Amino acid sequence: MNNKRLIVIGGGAAGFFCAINAAKLYPQLRVTIVEKSSKLLSKVKVSGGGRCNVTHACYSIAEMIKKYPRGANFLKKAFHHFFTTDTISWFAERGVKLKTEADGRMFPESNESQTIIDCLLREANKYKVEIMMNAEVEGIVNRESSIGNRQSGIGDRELEKLTGSFESQQRFELHLNNNRVMDADYLCIASGGYPKATQFEWLTRLGHTIEEPVPSLFTFNMPGNSITELMGVAVENVLVKIIGTKLQQTGPLLITHWGMSGPAVLKLSAWGARELAAQKYEYAIVVNWLMEYNENNLKEKMQKVRFDIAPQKIYNRNPFGLPARLWEHFLQLCGIAEDIRWADLPGKEQNKLIKILCAQEFTVKGKTTFKEEFVTAGGVNLEEIDVNTMQSKILPGLFFAGEIINVDGVTGGFNFQNAWTTGWIAANGIGKNL
Repeated sequence: MNNKRLIVIGGGAAGFFCAINAAKLYPQLRVTIVEKSSKLLSKVKVSGGGRCNVTHACYSIAEMIKKYPRGANFLKKAFHHFFTTDTISWFAERGVKLKTEADGRMFPESNESQTIIDCLLREANKYKVEIMMNAEVEGIVNRESSIGNRQSGIGDRELEKLTGSFESQQRFELHLNNNRVMDADYLCIASGGYPKATQFEWLTRLGHTIEEPVPSLFTFNMPGNSITELMGVAVENVLVKIIGTKLQQTGPLLITHWGMSGPAVLKLSAWGARELAAQKYEYAIVVNWLMEYNENNLKEKMQKVRFDIAPQKIYNRNPFGLPARLWEHFLQLCGIAEDIRWADLPGKEQNKLIKILCAQEFTVKGKTTFKEEFVTAGGVNLEEIDVNTMQSKILPGLFFAGEIINVDGVTGGFNFQNAWTTGWIAANGIGKNL
């Protein structure tokens, strides 16, 4: 009997991890990756500013799942099969050591994403994984059901004469661009997310339900706001809230030429992905630039500051550790003169400054994709996937891995961990079918 064939659709992190582990664990399996573009592991290449944020140094499943706006309960079970510790060990066993940064993100010690790419390509070559580029899947035929439909009413023995044994009958027929056709016994779909529901039609035709895709991890556009003149300025720890909702996040904030970015904003966009999409990306936010203060206790602090450094000019003495350009911007918004001393700050201007520092409001109109961490919320309904094997509950022999399923995490290595985990489980799940 010919070796069984696994075709993995998608040459990204999840696809490679599934293909490599399946080929290593089950040498009798013929494994092929089909990638629609001319690039492999493109997200791995650009992630983390070209360094590849492989995973996050979190060793508690209960804590880890808090970083996933969608799919947390699914991953709670999945992480028992393959967790961050397993990811670290897997790469270490192949000569790639990871280092942990202060915020918990983990990168290869080389600080080069190419290190991760080279490792995955070496493993694929070692275990004879075939790779096809520029091979876009345009349709999938479930051959078993089509045979059953054509030959309805005939018995098993007669069907066996027509098709060979059930065991040897390949289940799937892939139709690729350029009129190419491939056969597979097992399929793992690891093609990543799609921005439009219509792009999932080839999966809905197989009987799967798709949760409506919406962008996640995007930056906030603030056209015409003077804050954009401070592009490049970053504040280490701020609180950002979406007015009129319960959505809020803390963390570093980066001012850009179009508005605001940074972990606080990206996390907020992830948790608010569906709500913000429903508002057509037009809403208001409030920023507390000094997280340890509110308007009441900052007023008390101001009184002490005015006493302690009374003779000093406000422009020259910023007692809150904010970037100088941002501090001057706030003072200008309040109409505070450049030569005024702390002792002479009028009450009206002081109150304006307190309001800006603790509760500055901004209007957001539109979003910009954060290229390095582009993620889509939505995908294949998790109730239709067996978390212990990543196999479809609807169509045996069909598996899923990575962002194609309705799981997404915030920035910081969490989406890659989902890719490694689901890819590994799928590889083992396929093996159980052999």
